[in-house]
Amino acid sequence: MISVVVPVYKEEENIRPFLARTIPVLQRLGSYEVIFALDPSPDGTERVIREEIAHNDNLRLMVFSRRFGQSAAIMAGIFNCRGQWCVIIDVDLQDPPELIETLWRKTQDGFDVVRARRESRAGETLLRRVVTAAGYRLINQIADVPIPRNTGEFRIISRRVIEELRLLKESHGFLRGLVALVGFPQTEILFARDARRAGAGNYNRYIGSIRIGFDGIFGFSTAPLRMMVWAGFAIALLSAFAILVMLGLKFWHGREYYPMGIPTITILVLFMGGVQLTAVGVLGEYIGRIYDEVRQRPLYIVERAVNCEVRDAHGPNTGGVIATKS
Repeated sequence: MISVVVPVYKEEENIRPFLARTIPVLQRLGSYEVIFALDPSPDGTERVIREEIAHNDNLRLMVFSRRFGQSAAIMAGIFNCRGQWCVIIDVDLQDPPELIETLWRKTQDGFDVVRARRESRAGETLLRRVVTAAGYRLINQIADVPIPRNTGEFRIISRRVIEELRLLKESHGFLRGLVALVGFPQTEILFARDARRAGAGNYNRYIGSIRIGFDGIFGFSTAPLRMMVWAGFAIALLSAFAILVMLGLKFWHGREYYPMGIPTITILVLFMGGVQLTAVGVLGEYIGRIYDEVRQRPLYIVERAVNCEVRDAHGPNTGGVIATKS
């Protein structure tokens, strides 16, 4: 009935504590499977998962051919899960597994998506909280679909949402935006996020968060392109006005009078250059994404699977059952 998708990378210390808290919750709800989507790790994460699979036939493992990142790992788990409902959760116990039951019971009120929204963020620095809040505020100002604030990937989604996600061809895997784009009845519950149990985070640190923010901005809005058009128009008007003012002062005071001076003109030239480079960068973000979509490279590549039949080994609709029990 319920599939739980868990992206993992260098999480050797967290696998067993996560299962110890998660399995009792799932057993109360009925039939279940837990799918670990593993980016190849230099530690013993795969070994620990294999040992746990030997004692629990409801556990699954997919290992990718290289490190594709958290977003791709999550999408791989979603596309290959078998449950009528799918829960996405991290293994570090910052998102409490006990909340899975609350999420599922909320779906019984007719919701296809139930998100877990963070009321507090234990263990996160002030800088991280500020960056996150500013990012969500910016994205929601310009995005074509509202992306709920203070939500990660921790949520439960129905089978029909999964099948709609399968039809989308976008390669960035920004789940919280894609789920908002699909629609259907959605709601949320509030929770206090715990500090990480062990180890250091391997996904979504500052650079990763910025990259995810770019996915939200450039993947769900064309507002930056419009902003560059209006910025260029405004600068052109101001420049024309400044030229008229300088010509007027020149004729009024004579040939040798330059009120703005060479340094000021130099600053203006640098400013214009910065605006132009920014505009080119914005265009580059969109063109780069078009390039990625045109190439149609796989979102992920599953190299091997343990106790898991892989439906989509490379991404949506690619097919290819590569492994069952091994």
